[in-house]
Amino acid sequence: MKLAVFLMFLTLAGCSTTDDPPTLTRLDGSVLTAPALDARIQRLVDTAGVTGLTVTVFNQDTVAYQRAFGYASAVTGDSLRVDHGFYGASLSKAVFGYLVAQLAEEGIIDLDRPLQDYLDVAIPELEFEKEWRGFHNLAGDERYRDITARMCLSHTSGLPNWRWISRTGEFQPEGELYLYFDPGTAYSYSGEGMQLLQYVVEEITGKGLEQLARERVFDPLGMEMSSYLWQDRFEGNYCHGHTTDQGVIPKDVADESAAAGSMETTPVEYARFLEHILTLSREGSPVTGRMFEPGMRIRTKRQFGPGALETTDANDDIQLSYGLGWGILQSPYGKGVFKEGHGEGFQHYSILFPEAGTGILLMSNSDNAESIFKEVLEVAIGDTFTPWAWENYLPYDHHQPTSR
Repeated sequence: MKLAVFLMFLTLAGCSTTDDPPTLTRLDGSVLTAPALDARIQRLVDTAGVTGLTVTVFNQDTVAYQRAFGYASAVTGDSLRVDHGFYGASLSKAVFGYLVAQLAEEGIIDLDRPLQDYLDVAIPELEFEKEWRGFHNLAGDERYRDITARMCLSHTSGLPNWRWISRTGEFQPEGELYLYFDPGTAYSYSGEGMQLLQYVVEEITGKGLEQLARERVFDPLGMEMSSYLWQDRFEGNYCHGHTTDQGVIPKDVADESAAAGSMETTPVEYARFLEHILTLSREGSPVTGRMFEPGMRIRTKRQFGPGALETTDANDDIQLSYGLGWGILQSPYGKGVFKEGHGEGFQHYSILFPEAGTGILLMSNSDNAESIFKEVLEVAIGDTFTPWAWENYLPYDHHQPTSR
């Protein structure tokens, strides 16, 4: 009897893991401890002058690690938290892509039907409360009649990113809108295309974007601190954006919903959305099937700036393309689906590998953050597939010999 008790004690002692640090599994199956990842990220944040950064890692379709580093404000010195409100920038487009994919699956919108078919007036004649948002410059260019929802979501509509910015990134004070190319024939990132599709979706459904998002995304997922419009409840719980020299940027609040980039959210809640997407993908949902269907192959040297007009085969090995509001690449671990966000003082990136149940979400309130994205992706989940040069995620020490 005493021997049996002794043996049971040894067994329980050998199985005890209460003092072991949690571990994370990378894409290749290798593991690292959470404290080790903490240390690597903190070093990068400090060295590159990143004001604040949150990192969320997904293993087996769920959050396995979530930490905040740095400050919510460089002036007050308040620590950044994972429940702080962030300007979501173009992460807004990923949520919108999911919303439209739902509508398409329900037969409410046909992704390949010209948007003009859903409207009673010509697109150049549409009226907006803010006149400058209109598409009147397209009058006389009948190609606008060919634009579809799929083209808007996959950035092949031919419209510019924003009417005040040229395709090479130069400011255009006249703000004239025009088509760069025949719709559906090339890739060129376009917030204007998203805004056009938003208008049509609101016309088809008779509901505003915020109402649709609340009904179909935010409320079902318990995303109370997420919205395409600024809400009074966000006061006192948000972080400030910061310039490269740690200057604090005054908070800008959205007074109208914009599918292309007005969403406020928190790392906790956006991670909840990504968990949902991973789960749907694992279950073989036709909605994520639509979202992540690769479209036109992307062969531009850069996503933005002068390099966007140059071609390259550098990303052919990952078959870089775009789906419905999400970028798509191929890896040895299956499809990778990603979405970035970039606004003044805020830089974000997320990538999911649904077949592996692995992913990462990076949300930062610093204009220096993208300079460490490449290394964080590699260290945290073993992602060496994100096209960091195409994204212009140039490492902070890229001009120096690496010590690794």
